[in-house]
Amino acid sequence: MSNSHTAAHPHPYHLVDPSPWPFVGAVAAFVTFVGVVYFMHSSDRMLVDATAMILGVVGILYTMTRWFADITKEGEHQGHHNPVVQIGLRFGMALFIMSEVLFFAAFFWAYFNASLFPTEQIGGVWPPNGMQVFDPWHIPLINTVILLTSGLTVTIAHHGLRHGNRGQLIGWLAITVLLGITFTGFQAYEYLHAPFRFIDGVYPSTFFMATGFHGFHVIVGTIFLTVMLFRAIAGHFKPEHHFGFEAASWYWHFVDVVWLFLFVCVYWLPTT
Repeated sequence: MSNSHTAAHPHPYHLVDPSPWPFVGAVAAFVTFVGVVYFMHSSDRMLVDATAMILGVVGILYTMTRWFADITKEGEHQGHHNPVVQIGLRFGMALFIMSEVLFFAAFFWAYFNASLFPTEQIGGVWPPNGMQVFDPWHIPLINTVILLTSGLTVTIAHHGLRHGNRGQLIGWLAITVLLGITFTGFQAYEYLHAPFRFIDGVYPSTFFMATGFHGFHVIVGTIFLTVMLFRAIAGHFKPEHHFGFEAASWYWHFVDVVWLFLFVCVYWLPTT
C-alpha cells in the first residue's frame, strides 16, 4: 500500500457526512405524536389535530425517502460499506431491534399488570364485565397466517439472493410486500368494526396501544421491504453484499415474533 493511499484512507471506517435527516425526522415524529395524542382526546379541534398528524406522517415519509437514498448512495455507488463498516451496521441494527423489544415489553407489562391483577373498578375480572372481545379464530388468526407466511416468503427471497437467483429474490420479495399490505388492510377492517373505543376503559386502551403500535411497525416494515424490492429490481444487491436486505428481513422477523405474543396474550387468552 502506497503512502499516498494510506494518507487518503488511514482507516477502514466510513465517517458519514453531516446529515439533516436525524433532526428533521425527530421533528416530524414529535409533530406526529402530538397530533395523534390530541386527535384521540379532542373533539372540538379534530381538523387541526388531524392536519398536524398528517403533516407529521408526511415529514416522516419524506425523511425516510431522503435518508434511504443517502444510505443507498453511500453503500452501493460510493462503496463505503466495506466489511468492517458492515459489522458496525449489523451491531447497530441488532441494538435497534433490542430497543424495540424493550419498547414492546413496556406495553406487555401494562397489559399483564391490568389483566393479571384486575382492580375492583373493572369488577375484579379480565376482560372487564360487559366488554366484548374479538374472536381470535377469525381475523386475528387470518393475520397470524399472513405474517407467518410472509416470514417464509422473505426467507425464500433471501435464499434466492444468496444464491444469485434474481428472479426468486424479486418474486418472493414482492409477495412479502403484498402480504404486509394485506395484513394492514385486515387490521384496519378489524379496528373499524371494533366493539369498543380507545376511551372505553383499560382493556381497549391496552389493546389498541399494543396492537396499534405493532400495526405501525408492520407499515414501517412494509415500506422497508418495498424499498428493498425497488433496489432489487435496480440490481443493487449481490450475494456477498446485501446488508440492507438483511436488515429489512431481521426487522420483519421481529415483527412476526411480536405478533405471535400479541395473538396469544391479547387475543386468545382473554377468551379462554
